[in-house]
Amino acid sequence: QVQLVESGGGLVQPGGSLRLSCEASGIIYNIYTMGWYRQAPGNQRELVASIDSGDNTDYAEFVKGRFTISRDNRGNTVYLQMNSLKPEDTSVYVCKAEITSKYRGFFWGQGTQVTVSS
Repeated sequence: QVQLVESGGGLVQPGGSLRLSCEASGIIYNIYTMGWYRQAPGNQRELVASIDSGDNTDYAEFVKGRFTISRDNRGNTVYLQMNSLKPEDTSVYVCKAEITSKYRGFFWGQGTQVTVSS
């Protein structure tokens, strides 16, 4: 089994920063793309940022210049550095990874709440 565990969410004032982490564990033979999505109440889940095994990154337009995605050297932990946070960034942030375990597939974490409010 594969588990993705997120951490780092919380309450922050507008203009502040947070760093999210997502660690993959379990029976893992290879990890390909890892990414962060977010979903606010009443909204569809949307891609925030992704990073592949070659460290190529992709960002949603609404976070470019403010958020940075990265991976650790082992490649099983992905980070999302979020700066200049806005109230509209308030959402549940969920980690997703394409992993080869007993099979190759997509795995999701449980999510971590980020609230931007004064």
